[in-house]
Amino acid sequence: MAFDGIVIANLVRELNDTILNGRISKIAQPEHDELLLTLKGQKGQIRLVLSASASLPLIYETMENKPSPMTAPNFCMLLRKHIANGRITKIYQPGMERIINFEIEHLNELGDLCHKQLIVEIMGKHSNIIFCDENLKIIDSIKHISAQVSSIREVLPGRTYFIPETQEKCNPLETSQEEFFDKVFSKPQNLQKSIYTVYMGISPVIASELCFRAGVEGDRPASALSEEEKLHLYHHFSWMMEDIKVGKFSPNIVKKGKEPIEFASVELTQYADLTVTNYPNISVVLDTYYADKNVYTRIRQKSVDLRKVVSTALDRNRKKYDLQLKQLKDTQKRDKYKVYGELIHTYGYGLEEGAKSLTAENYYTNESITIPLDPQLTAQENAQKYFNKYNKLKRTYEALTDLTEDTNQEIQHLESISTSLDIAVSEDDLTQIKDELTQFGYIKKKHTGKKEKIKSKPFHYLSSDGYHIYIGKNNFQNDELTFKFASGSDWWFHAKGMPGSHVVVKANGEELPDRVFEEAGRIAAYYSKGRGTDKVEIDYLERKNVKKPKGAKPGFVVYYTNYSLVASPDISGLTMIND
Repeated sequence: MAFDGIVIANLVRELNDTILNGRISKIAQPEHDELLLTLKGQKGQIRLVLSASASLPLIYETMENKPSPMTAPNFCMLLRKHIANGRITKIYQPGMERIINFEIEHLNELGDLCHKQLIVEIMGKHSNIIFCDENLKIIDSIKHISAQVSSIREVLPGRTYFIPETQEKCNPLETSQEEFFDKVFSKPQNLQKSIYTVYMGISPVIASELCFRAGVEGDRPASALSEEEKLHLYHHFSWMMEDIKVGKFSPNIVKKGKEPIEFASVELTQYADLTVTNYPNISVVLDTYYADKNVYTRIRQKSVDLRKVVSTALDRNRKKYDLQLKQLKDTQKRDKYKVYGELIHTYGYGLEEGAKSLTAENYYTNESITIPLDPQLTAQENAQKYFNKYNKLKRTYEALTDLTEDTNQEIQHLESISTSLDIAVSEDDLTQIKDELTQFGYIKKKHTGKKEKIKSKPFHYLSSDGYHIYIGKNNFQNDELTFKFASGSDWWFHAKGMPGSHVVVKANGEELPDRVFEEAGRIAAYYSKGRGTDKVEIDYLERKNVKKPKGAKPGFVVYYTNYSLVASPDISGLTMIND
């Protein structure tokens, strides 16, 4: 994600359309590094969020209100004193910097007309909101930056505000072909990095997009391009900057499935394999993107402990499985010891005392064989020694065969839980997975009184032909979906030979169109361990032919007659229904 200079330019243009000449009716500070301004103008009431959070700096319009502390912080009180009921007379972006300047006109205590500037810097951990007078002398800021914190610039009351030129980047809106060639292609680094280090406001995503549009690889050395490639790249760069100058923006969000991956104010053509959704304005993009992103971030954070439990158990069982397989391999020589014992019984009557070996014909293979002997033992005792080794290895083999099968099933079970964690989208999903881990002893059970009702439900899609498709989010849901919800004539899909969701298509007693099978296969591929690959083999059959062995773990089934198809784990274009 990139809150870059282009997004700022898009935002400034929209703010000039919506809040310019609007009056500031309310000023709140819901967080220590965030302001919420309520503005009234020709287009009604609009709220503007200004956040200088180090981890998530933002500016966007919203209709939502936020609770504020009972006692307003000092910075908020100062703003109320100076610019409450003030009018925003100018909104602009200096160059392509990640900065928005708000010029505000207001009346002081004597009724005189005054001008102030509220400057919002969106610069990652260096983000700030700075309040200045008309001469750019700092009155106060939401974050105070002393000389001990920064040797480049102090942000303190009484200091003069300036934009630090630490990187000496060029303004992309004012560049020429000569400057572009001179600056970009002389850098001793790859092309993509060269673009975003030369020009202000250009993020790595936009640099990558420019390379993609020009048909050149972004990781190539900047100096390695031909003259034709250089000119082609410059033209695409110039065309993009022209669009920005005239305010031609295309706010959009790129999603992988339901998860937001990237956003931008220009069309992103490099993500052809993902879903790109366009929006009417950049504020909607920012509000939507960060709200959706927060859901996935929160779920990942809450699933950390569960992932650690599963990962630890998987590591332990995989090590145990490898050791068991090694021991099982050692038992393969058991039959050799049995043959040794039998041959000594057959041919050992003529052995001399103290013999160290016996050479005889193996009547199983008709080949000559030499059998090592213990010279201190009789022929009968040597034979018994080999029979004892055979019986011991036989018992070990029988025991290990069951143990390795149990361990392998344990690994498959844990891998299926790991896949369930990957597709979890809510806290209820995690609760159900935690219950499964508790039930099978991976997490210690805690008695907390009344059991909380779980609201998690399977995913629900509607095929292009109107058939309902259901997907289990975890093993409990897989069993419920397959053996209680689905009827015998419904169709069942699952990724072949890997953990994944059970997918059920409600057939309604009808013969399904081919497109339904293809779409259900794509869904089964996406909700499986193979979702990161290009193609996944999918087994599918009527539900009545799917069986659950007695005592099998949740989600484990067997089937013997099935069809197969190869599907791409791509669910773009499919309709999800929120039940």
